Amino acid sequence: MREPGGAVNDAAPADGAAPDAPPPRRAATVHTPVLAAEALGLLALEPGMTVVDGTLGGGGHTRLLLDAVGPTGRVIACDLDHGAIERAAAEFAGRPVRLAHANFRDIPEVLDAVGIDTVDAVLLDIGLSSDQLADHERGFSFDADGPLDLRFDVSEGEPAWRLVARLRPETLADILHRFGEERYGKRIARRIATVREKEPIRTARQFARIVAGAVPPQHPPARIHPATRSFQALRIAVNEELKSLSIALSRIPGRLRPGGRLAVISFHSLEDRIVKQAFLNAQTWERLTRSPVEAGPDEVARNPRSRSAKLRAARRQG
Repeated sequence: MREPGGAVNDAAPADGAAPDAPPPRRAATVHTPVLAAEALGLLALEPGMTVVDGTLGGGGHTRLLLDAVGPTGRVIACDLDHGAIERAAAEFAGRPVRLAHANFRDIPEVLDAVGIDTVDAVLLDIGLSSDQLADHERGFSFDADGPLDLRFDVSEGEPAWRLVARLRPETLADILHRFGEERYGKRIARRIATVREKEPIRTARQFARIVAGAVPPQHPPARIHPATRSFQALRIAVNEELKSLSIALSRIPGRLRPGGRLAVISFHSLEDRIVKQAFLNAQTWERLTRSPVEAGPDEVARNPRSRSAKLRAARRQG
């Protein structure tokens, strides 16, 4: 198992990856960062600052952070996806960025590994990247013929298809309800149990078809795919996303200098609720956003994924 914090390198892929780590993926990113200008404005970065990008992804936010802190500043970028680390290593070679194959909840360990006590700012862009959606071998897309994996780090943990295969219907229904807010969770879980008695459920396309068949038709048709909430729920469960977010929010203040800033971009109400609650702690945080910042119509037109994005930011007290 990867140690907390992972390996950290100067714009290079992380060393010490697990033996079953996937081969490098250096294809160009297709991910467009959301609320980039708004996040940069709230972080109030200046040349020479040190900042953490806890969710590297396609590197779009990292690139902007590097430009903001300049050659005298530093950016530490973390991600659980080996492909993200590989792409960034090639793109940012020679720039003042350290890359870590790590969960953002392990930011303190990442900073310890590079000898940094506190930083000026942290940015978290929670959730799924367009690069992961485009990778049909990972199962994030509804029409993917690859395995229903859904792990951000495919060298660790249990893929989603195994959960679907082994969990009792009651447990599956609870996951769909808690993490996907799926009102038809019990119906979907019963349908899964019926299908898996006859054939294994292994691919994302197969799972999406089963869920769509269990959900009553919507009139008028819903804007989102009927399997959207179920995919979200499995992905959150497999990656322990909400747990990681809560842990990160409890640990990051200790590594921010007094007056340092944290900005968090989330994509559904479960995440946003956790961030909002954390920032209500007035002993730790001074809120910079009373309500979440959302994408304007121009950004939504350019990047439909930004429609559900919510940005909150706070300054560390003390």
